[in-house]
Amino acid sequence: MRDIFDEIQVKLDEIEQRENVRILLAVESGSRAWGLSSPDSDYDVRFVYQRVRKDYLRLDEKKDTIDWQLDEVLDINGWDLKKALRQFYKGNATLFEWSNSPVVYRKRPEWDEIYREAKVYFSKKAAVHHYRGTAANTFYGHLQTDRVKYKKYFYALRPLLACRYIEENHCPPPVLFDELMKLKLPEGLCTQVEELLRIKKTTKEGQLNPQLPLVIDFIASELERQKEIADLMEDDHLKDWDVLNRIFMDRVLGLQSLCMEG
Repeated sequence: MRDIFDEIQVKLDEIEQRENVRILLAVESGSRAWGLSSPDSDYDVRFVYQRVRKDYLRLDEKKDTIDWQLDEVLDINGWDLKKALRQFYKGNATLFEWSNSPVVYRKRPEWDEIYREAKVYFSKKAAVHHYRGTAANTFYGHLQTDRVKYKKYFYALRPLLACRYIEENHCPPPVLFDELMKLKLPEGLCTQVEELLRIKKTTKEGQLNPQLPLVIDFIASELERQKEIADLMEDDHLKDWDVLNRIFMDRVLGLQSLCMEG
């Protein structure tokens, strides 16, 4: 892990130098952050960066993403802070996961301050719709045959457990799958999932294995249950831009006094 950690640090330094940006947060966002990696899992590095002030004052706006590398080992891309703040406004569940990832490659103190203010935009309804949609796409797209890739089970199970966590705790769910497994679940499911985890962590991601009826039945029933819950939830989306505008004007443009006067 140390070798790949050091390599990722080199990549992040290259991004800062060549793109003339400052990386505020860089984390692992995929199966390695969830504690579900296979022997051949790649590293999904996601970051949020800030450009110099003059770049935000251009008429020809710069692209708000950086796609740096994609190969069998490293998948590295990031969002401009302005894009991230807009996604916070939408209650983007993925961005909340980045902010709470247990695998952190780089984090500056100002990101903690930004997230402390921006987390009021977490929307239970938006998150449940996101997670349920992710699970449904996996279930109908990859889990309908007699033999399946076991990693696909977790792309359905984990988001559905995240929905359950939100239902019970009314806040962003933990990123680690083990933490989600502490929820009260149907009898026998935990045992089968533990066996599923053991197999996944020792086999290659592309390997096909027989369906597990107990797991697939839980996914199907939970998809229906979470749809009913999501449809009945009140819209809890914070529609006030003031907090995010203040963050942007203060931290990116250095216009704290103007923001306060407004």
